[in-house]
Amino acid sequence: MENVEKIEFRENLKIRLRQFVLDLIKLCKSLPKEVDAITLKKQLLRSGSSVYANYRAANRARSKAEFFSKLSIVVEEADETEMWLDLLIHSNISNNSETIKLYNESLEILKIMATIRKRSSL
Repeated sequence: MENVEKIEFRENLKIRLRQFVLDLIKLCKSLPKEVDAITLKKQLLRSGSSVYANYRAANRARSKAEFFSKLSIVVEEADETEMWLDLLIHSNISNNSETIKLYNESLEILKIMATIRKRSSL
């Protein structure tokens, strides 16, 4: 990828991650007030926002090692976010089309981040 293309890709991914977190916030506001839903909601918001925060931090890394380290956190948090969405769906707390859409987006984000991490270790 050319340098300009890399910058554009990073910016577009940052915007996509921000929108993902905003959509998670919207979903969480619609969840029931029962203890199980509240617990899942807190974990989902924590891991989902961490994906965005650590991706931004990775792009400000001072070395390849720091970039790889931050990106590893992003992959872990993306995987955890996918898990919480999976639990919301399969527990029937929230198995509507919006939750399923966010679940699918979380899988795509996880794949993208894992690929970036794999390529950065070469």
